[in-house]
Amino acid sequence: MIKHLKMAALALVCSAAGTAQEVEFTEYNLDNGLHVILHQDNTTPVVTTSVMYDVGGKDRINGKTGFAHFFEHLLFDGTENIPKGKWMDIVNANGGTNNANTSNDRTYYYETFPSNNLKLGLWMESERMLHPKITQEGVDTQNEVVKEEKRLRMDNAPYGQFLSSVSENLFKKHPYKDPNIGYMDDLDAATLDEFNQYFDQYYAPNNAVLVVAGDIDIKETKKMIEDYFGPIPSGKKVSRNFPEEDPITQQINAKTYDSNIQIPALIQAYRTPGFQDKDSYVLNMISTYLSDGKSSVLYNKLVDDEKIALQVGAQNLEQSDYGIYFIFGLPLGENSLEAVSNSIDEEIAKLRTELISEKDFKKIQNKAENNFVNSNSSIAGVANSLARNYLLYGDTDLINEEIEIYRNITREDIRRVAQEYLKPNQRVVLDYLPETEDNKTE
Repeated sequence: MIKHLKMAALALVCSAAGTAQEVEFTEYNLDNGLHVILHQDNTTPVVTTSVMYDVGGKDRINGKTGFAHFFEHLLFDGTENIPKGKWMDIVNANGGTNNANTSNDRTYYYETFPSNNLKLGLWMESERMLHPKITQEGVDTQNEVVKEEKRLRMDNAPYGQFLSSVSENLFKKHPYKDPNIGYMDDLDAATLDEFNQYFDQYYAPNNAVLVVAGDIDIKETKKMIEDYFGPIPSGKKVSRNFPEEDPITQQINAKTYDSNIQIPALIQAYRTPGFQDKDSYVLNMISTYLSDGKSSVLYNKLVDDEKIALQVGAQNLEQSDYGIYFIFGLPLGENSLEAVSNSIDEEIAKLRTELISEKDFKKIQNKAENNFVNSNSSIAGVANSLARNYLLYGDTDLINEEIEIYRNITREDIRRVAQEYLKPNQRVVLDYLPETEDNKTE
């Protein structure tokens, strides 16, 4: 009976993925270069207004790091018409929620309001773009906020340094080598003029996309957008010329010490193609095969069967210029990092030489379709997908068509991608170790 229920549930998931409702949208440009995408869905009285800027941790000014993440905080500080510290109060008082996040490649701001507050959301985002107050007082305040965030999420968090340790060994030239949050010395040394220059360079309408999704009227919304965003002057075109990395041809061995952990970790990391490459999609499917759930290959092997690991996982960290594919494991008891690494290597070697089973392949295809449907199951999710697909992938239609990329991936593609990118001589192997009095000076 239980088996039949599970099969029925799986069939329902597959059916939902196969018949996902198409997301309709309208897109156009304002005269100042701002790209606008509108999605009308009047089923619930909510609306998301969002702006994604083409600026992230990889973008520097005078060689200094951390500016994009810093501005994620700074641009909530206030504007000419929103008093300092009142941004959140306005959102909360009008029944809304809001947030922002920064990656190495983009910065995203958004609000979700009851739909009768659409005009408020548009006004606030236009204020952020046109009238921010960038003052020394605000910079000093946010500097302390960013430092506290770094202490909380990186310096004092268990395994908080692992990604930055991987990146600094995987990249030698590209700015991906440095942490997205930046180096605090760079922010301390930055001048107010540099912060203003950075804003002028990257936070212009022609370097952004505005998405409005939810309970809207297209014609009325276009009029409001023209009123609020049309007068904002265009900025200079952003140009980038990041250096290319030399291929990794020999395994790089590295160590990192962390005073916040007691259990060491083994990390294998590979430099992979940017997310616009089809092979990045294949790597996502490989991650699902290797470590999505307790029935996955690595969990079954290292945790259940061999009992040499407490935890194991694989992830494709998608980025624009280069991706990072990493596999990690935490040894159980007296088992060594080498034992964990060798066991992982056995499964990766199979991926390079053998085709995965039809049963496993169908399973990961179903999960890809389910993830695709879930990513667009809310108005906020649709807004995010529309902005990301346009700004980063250069194809807004991916919100409806991306699933076809996964459907066209074959078992042969999985073997080919593993052969091309997941080779032992093309990786960083990082021993992430507890810090002790004996190794503090290493």
